[in-house]
Amino acid sequence: MKFAVIAAALAATLSTAAIAQDRSPDGSEPAFSVEPYVGILGGYHNFDRDSEFGTVGTRGKMDGALVEGIAGVNIPFGPVFVGVEGNAAKGFKDIDWEYGVKGRVGMRAGQSGLIYVSAGYQWVNGRRGFSDQKDWTYGLGVEVGPKEIGLGGVLGEAGPRIRLQADTYDFDSIRPMAGLVFAF
Repeated sequence: MKFAVIAAALAATLSTAAIAQDRSPDGSEPAFSVEPYVGILGGYHNFDRDSEFGTVGTRGKMDGALVEGIAGVNIPFGPVFVGVEGNAAKGFKDIDWEYGVKGRVGMRAGQSGLIYVSAGYQWVNGRRGFSDQKDWTYGLGVEVGPKEIGLGGVLGEAGPRIRLQADTYDFDSIRPMAGLVFAF
């Protein structure tokens, strides 16, 4: 709950900053802009048997479904962008919570689509005998907006983007996720 309040406050502040930067004081286009976003994703995290989580008794390797909230900001540089993103995920089965932060770099695809790679740090809280761990995470993803999926006439350039991503926890797991991202 605390993360959701902080994420909402950050998104509102960044959204106001982005609107305030539509024009610089001399009336020219700003050289620097900020594109904040929030989102909700769902997916599954499946760890290898030889990961630092190991196996517990006869249960086998650690895995579980996830529901994740994200908040971040992108800084565009023409057709490319860099950004930072935070996440918090409630897990099921063997995973209690996951949370982390990562940097992103990528390129624009169409009017609102993005293709990116990411790297950061992730904390994983295990359940049912699995320990808590932290390590590096790496990933790649794609976001498609309304125009790219044929809804440009209905929503214009606004509206949510669909995100598909796959991450790995220190190359010891696969973490496919999908959901909606709302840009400001």
